[in-house]
Amino acid sequence: MSGRAQLMWDEAVTGYDFGRDHPMDPVRLALTRRLVDAFGLDKDVDVVAAKPAGDSTLRLVHREDYVEAVKAASADPESADGAYGLGTMDDPAFAGMHEVSALIAGQSVGAAEAVWAGDVSHAVNFAGGLHHAMPGAASGFCIYNDASLAIARLLELGAERVAYIDVDVHHGDGVQAAFWEDPRVLTISLHEHPRTLFPQTGWPEETGAASAEGSAVNVALPAGTGDAGWLRAFHAVVPELIADFRPQVLVTQHGADTHFEDPLAHLAVSLDAQRAVQVACHELAHEYADGKWVALGGGGYAVVEVVPRSWTHLVAIAAGREIAPEAMIPEGWRQEAFARTRELGPQRMTDGRWPVAYADWESGYDPADRLDQAVLATRRAVFPLRGLLA
Repeated sequence: MSGRAQLMWDEAVTGYDFGRDHPMDPVRLALTRRLVDAFGLDKDVDVVAAKPAGDSTLRLVHREDYVEAVKAASADPESADGAYGLGTMDDPAFAGMHEVSALIAGQSVGAAEAVWAGDVSHAVNFAGGLHHAMPGAASGFCIYNDASLAIARLLELGAERVAYIDVDVHHGDGVQAAFWEDPRVLTISLHEHPRTLFPQTGWPEETGAASAEGSAVNVALPAGTGDAGWLRAFHAVVPELIADFRPQVLVTQHGADTHFEDPLAHLAVSLDAQRAVQVACHELAHEYADGKWVALGGGGYAVVEVVPRSWTHLVAIAAGREIAPEAMIPEGWRQEAFARTRELGPQRMTDGRWPVAYADWESGYDPADRLDQAVLATRRAVFPLRGLLA
């Protein structure tokens, strides 16, 4: 296997644009790509543009009638069929929607193919991670579910165990739904509690179908959870499950909307904690999956302050050239960010909280603490199904 990392990128992915007032501004992708270049990371990865996902690939996850509805809305946005979740406030139709959505999906599928073949150890598609799209409907800013498509391709290629870790602030509902009945896929989602955030799913009791009990894992975190709690929950659940499952490939989704600056949710996580989880996922891939790691983006709506820094760290970790948290951000990038958005960009690659401390679960827990209650609920729901001690 090559030790190189691959960055999936085609400038055309910035055409995934729901319109001027939509929170999912594609400038977040462009600025991330420019920050990757500003740190010279483009020299440490193979930058590759994969082909768009074709109809046969899309149908690995999505119904044919849904794909046809997306194509129709793409050709004529005014005709978008709301029965498929298209033309809504969250997912307004736009010209070329099918083409750019298939392109983003193609990057994630291409990443999975390259990692499975051993061409590279790690592959990153930060334009991906569109985890809400369902087999027959758009949802939550997501048209095609590239994460599910990447996993489905891995299974098609012969993978028998794929683990998916989702740390977006929103539940990874579309990926869970796609593999609800498939014990070959372990889906783990850490997210804000469904009582307080879309999509109102991801309860700890959601553990998979009867044919795949214990293959879906949900950690529903209290609103307001910060760095210490977020990292405590991650390490109290994820490593033990990955060690037990022993995936052949690790697919991870790194939505940056857990951040305290994000306007659409209510967690209080710093960039430094996000970086710590990226490092942890990288280590888990090497420890249990022979280094095979596909890393995706996801949500994130603080498009200057947070997203570019978070995903540039992700690329750097995958490339084996980590950026020091205290590193200064190149002034040229800050000027470009201001020119594009009229927002002043951050000065350093840190929120000033590195290294982030947290209390390890093995040191004991407090049954009266809301964070510990959330962790306990997940462990009690899932761990016994997998033969583990709750």
